[in-house]
Amino acid sequence: MHSPAPKAASATLARPVDLTTLWIAPPLLVLGGLFFYPLVLILGQSLGSDGSALSLRFYAQVLATPLFQGALLHTIVIAVASSVGCLTLGFVMALVLSFVPFPGARGIARLIDTFIALPTFLVALAFTFIYGSAGLLNMSLMATFHLPLPPIDFLYSPWGVILAEITVYTPFVMRPLLASFSLIEPAQIEVASSLGAGPWRIIRQIILPAAIPALLAGGSLCLLLTVNEFGIVLFIGAKGVITLPLLVYDKAIQEFDYTTACVIAMVNIALSLSLYSLYRLVVARFGGRNAGLV
Repeated sequence: MHSPAPKAASATLARPVDLTTLWIAPPLLVLGGLFFYPLVLILGQSLGSDGSALSLRFYAQVLATPLFQGALLHTIVIAVASSVGCLTLGFVMALVLSFVPFPGARGIARLIDTFIALPTFLVALAFTFIYGSAGLLNMSLMATFHLPLPPIDFLYSPWGVILAEITVYTPFVMRPLLASFSLIEPAQIEVASSLGAGPWRIIRQIILPAAIPALLAGGSLCLLLTVNEFGIVLFIGAKGVITLPLLVYDKAIQEFDYTTACVIAMVNIALSLSLYSLYRLVVARFGGRNAGLV
């Protein structure tokens, strides 16, 4: 009587190889070449890999400098202030567009959405034409009131950067808010109004609870984007306003101090990844569909 073991072994050897797992190789190669490899180089440079032993001494030196601390403070303050402004303005505008019917409301909402596709420096350029020292508003006021100096000079300060970022990133808050408001049943508002509830009470007890997931998701996204904003800060050229991305540019491109630039870049990356984790946590907690993100 013959043993079936050889047949089983031959069947195992003859089984075709599953090639579907090989499809993951091209994306991994692209990610490795375009993202992970440069990131490893930046990390190595920040640790002093250019012939010297790897060490954190460069981090201790850079993080202790007033220039870095000031840039970190400016980055956080501008990002938080811009995000708060986006939340406030976005909530008010989405509220008006959703619950105050007027001709052209849908067209205005579509127009605001187009800001998402525009480069950020275009807003900074527009602000320069309007609010700059030689801008339309200053020149008109100087000609009208015979002023020797431009009366409006907020543009070249942190307030100018914050206002420009609010203008650019408010649509990122409005979009999920408009989607969230569209899920509110009009009957809820009609019943509350018929029972004597005023507009502020309706907003506080019906609209605001429905908007919280979208506000959290949109706010965390704005915080992530404003922390990494570079074009607006560079283009406006606000005096004394140096953020982490701008400091990386200054150290790498203007001073050729690549080690310091890489240290600051790694700190900026760590900050960005932390904020992205917060954003993903908010979306996972409340659901992308409920937050209007899908």
